Amino acid sequence: MEAMAFVTEDRKAAQESTFPNTYTFDLFGGVDLLVEILMRPTLITQKKKQKISDDLIKDCLSILYNTCICTEGVTKRLAERNDFVLFLFTLMTNKKTFLQTATLIEDILGVKKEMIQLEDIPNLASLVSSFDQQQLANFCRILAVTISELDTGSDDKHTLLAKNAQQKKNLGPSRAEVNQATLLNIPGFVERLCKLATRKVSETTGTSNFLQELEEWYTWLDNALVLDALMRVANEEAEQSSTESSDESGLANTSTRTQLPQSMKIMHEIMYKLEVLYVLCVLLMGRQRNQVHKMIAEFKLIPGLNNLFDKLIWRKHSASALVLHGHNQNCDCSPDITLKIQFLRLLQSFSDHHENKYLLLNSQELNELSAISLKANIPEVDAVVNTDRSLVCDGKRGLLTRLLQVMKKEPAESSFRFWQARAVESFLRGATSYADQMFLLKRGLLEHILYCIVDSECKSRDVLQSYFDLLGELMKFNIDAFKRFNKYINTDEKFQIFLNQINSSLVDSNMLVRCITLSLDRFENQSDIKVAEVLSECRLLSYMSQMSMRMSFLFRLINIIHVQTLTQENVSCLNTSLVILMLARRKDKLPFYLHTLQEMEYTEKYPGFILNNFHSLLRFWQQHYLNKDKDSTCLENSSCISFTYWKETVSILLSPDRTSPCAIVSYIDEAYMDIDRDFTEE
Repeated sequence: MEAMAFVTEDRKAAQESTFPNTYTFDLFGGVDLLVEILMRPTLITQKKKQKISDDLIKDCLSILYNTCICTEGVTKRLAERNDFVLFLFTLMTNKKTFLQTATLIEDILGVKKEMIQLEDIPNLASLVSSFDQQQLANFCRILAVTISELDTGSDDKHTLLAKNAQQKKNLGPSRAEVNQATLLNIPGFVERLCKLATRKVSETTGTSNFLQELEEWYTWLDNALVLDALMRVANEEAEQSSTESSDESGLANTSTRTQLPQSMKIMHEIMYKLEVLYVLCVLLMGRQRNQVHKMIAEFKLIPGLNNLFDKLIWRKHSASALVLHGHNQNCDCSPDITLKIQFLRLLQSFSDHHENKYLLLNSQELNELSAISLKANIPEVDAVVNTDRSLVCDGKRGLLTRLLQVMKKEPAESSFRFWQARAVESFLRGATSYADQMFLLKRGLLEHILYCIVDSECKSRDVLQSYFDLLGELMKFNIDAFKRFNKYINTDEKFQIFLNQINSSLVDSNMLVRCITLSLDRFENQSDIKVAEVLSECRLLSYMSQMSMRMSFLFRLINIIHVQTLTQENVSCLNTSLVILMLARRKDKLPFYLHTLQEMEYTEKYPGFILNNFHSLLRFWQQHYLNKDKDSTCLENSSCISFTYWKETVSILLSPDRTSPCAIVSYIDEAYMDIDRDFTEE
């Protein structure tokens, strides 16, 4: 009763006084006694093992779970007993006690300081193979905790200095990485996850109002496991009612009785797919990425999700009313919303810098890519030619095209916009492909993004950043895109709004600034009439071709970052400033740029403050990017400038020779020099 009260109330901070029974039970050693009862059979060495009845195990687990949620500190104490935690996994082989065990394990792992090693679980592979699909989906909830790095949530916010120092300490793979490898070694594991993720809900009755029916059941349920228990009850009820009633009046009754299970089945399926997609997503981003990619393609995850897109993932009537316990309507925690975000994250990690991304299209769309290349008289991308047509999406549209459709219909303030833009952008990432860009341009993506940035004057920083990044990938080196841009941004007023959005936060828009700078440089070196025409007409290119504008961007880019505050998110500002200077170096303009920066410092009455900072940033750049583990191909692909040229440019800028016209030190007066400090972890 106390546990039910705790779960149905608004989870107020549980004080001892509120739940005297559980508190007293634990105080007098009840919890330790239950653990002892459960583990007793494993401690007895006699030939004849003691067998505890399933009902007793169930009761022990239920009391433990209820005590955990009502009395603070019990869960933590259990978590410290490694032998008990591993023992709990062995109880999962028994179907009758599976739900109770899984619920308790999930709670315990949630507070455990040290991540458990999956390989320590006795007979893990046979345990997993004994699960039916429903149990496997629930097991994924538990796995989620064991394969995710503990602090990935704030990954972008950690300073790179702190991260690099951490990497030096951790020489081997982390526990999460070891656990990922353990899972991938279980035969058939990924295949079963793909099946779970793509299986259809057997849709028997009308599903339009199922969420209303569910709402009352759901207010205090935020656990798929509780849903499972209800599901069983509902199914049994349905079976009973169909056997009881054979007369006509009974039939009418049956349909209403079985509607609830149907609505629950859908909710159920959503809860499951959530967990499964999460696990697949983490595996896709891990060290064994290529192996996972191959499996996911082979087991047709993408075409399967494509078939579920309209009916389940992006259903029309996703009820906003359905909210998990303790949350309000506007937060992003309802299962429907979480499923969409999880799905978009999976697409993002699936297509990011990987040639399997073309599996997101169907055969006709792949043919369209080939036709675009043919018409433009450029060679087809190898990855398109090599895509196995038997593994691509089927149906009228591929997954990417479906995503574009829902993206255009998304309300302006929707939180999905960020994830949608990220997913589409990751499709374009890597070496720039003209055909990929044209494929999306033909579908009105550029106009849609500009509408959001300019006409609806989007205010959300996250959404703006994802739109700027996407716009950069969509327009890079593509003269048609700049032509379309100019056609849409056709008044000075619109152009000014666009510039204001860019300037409102350079951390968010610097990738677009980089794209425009690189594209302008390439266009200026081409002798094509069409290119020359766009160059003269396009507001954006004309704006960026002014030296004063490029200098203004450079000055601000260097000024908003410092070695101590560099993160994964803002380090791109440093790389963008380097791109501007590399292009200057190609034209022998590097001394001129450095001299201008020096003059700008004097205008600001603060000599040395930009160049000293830039010197430190470049030294950090060398430490960070010349590390043997660092992947430099991203820098090469995104800029089409060889990494050697990046390295040389940084070396020249950092030269200690005060007579060199390309060395930063030549532009800092002795009195203002401040470049010898080493970076530490402060």
